[in-house]
Amino acid sequence: MVISARRLLAAVLIGIFTLVLSCGFSALSAAKSSPGYYTVVLDAGHGGIDPGVLGKHTGIKESDINLAIVKILQNKFENAGFRVVLTRENESGLYGLPTEGFKKRDMRKRKEIALSAEANVLISVHQNSFVAAPERFGGQVFFDQATESGKPLAMKIQQELNGLSGRNIQSLGGEYFMLECTDYPSVIVECGFLSNAEEEKRLSENAYREKIADAIFRGTVAWLAESEAK
Repeated sequence: MVISARRLLAAVLIGIFTLVLSCGFSALSAAKSSPGYYTVVLDAGHGGIDPGVLGKHTGIKESDINLAIVKILQNKFENAGFRVVLTRENESGLYGLPTEGFKKRDMRKRKEIALSAEANVLISVHQNSFVAAPERFGGQVFFDQATESGKPLAMKIQQELNGLSGRNIQSLGGEYFMLECTDYPSVIVECGFLSNAEEEKRLSENAYREKIADAIFRGTVAWLAESEAK
């Protein structure tokens, strides 16, 4: 019986997801045998003179946490055989000179990288803050509300993040540049609240960043396996 490339890829992805659940990441090299493995764009939000939000108690920069989580994610996806493209690879921004209009230049560069990658999915990593309600905690995932192309992916990642935080947060649609700059499924993952003292402390620790990256990775692989099986 002849098996189509798409069905074979779906079977490989389902196998990867099973291995993620049962065996850990050391068993994920099977993805490298898939017929045309996936490309994932990872976007570490902010950078350079744009630190994003700051930790309420330690002053830790969102941009540094974003990059740290993206680097962990890069390792996880690459170990599983995926091609990974980063929009930001270091602490610098993507705007060139820090002059007027730097934010627009930075965002345009991110879009340029995302489009040229010809990827299957984009994941933009951020941190949240709401100083008026310091008790809020937990990760939340956003998808483009106009197309909803990233909604199934957002729901899968949200499910994993809820398992980590113990909360029942819903993924939400929104109007954000990084969700609108490509035709392929894109999500923004707000990993936690830097306005919450306890969560700020956890997000400053590598062990917790590893757990966040693990949740994002597992959710993404689960979505890929499910979408390819259809």
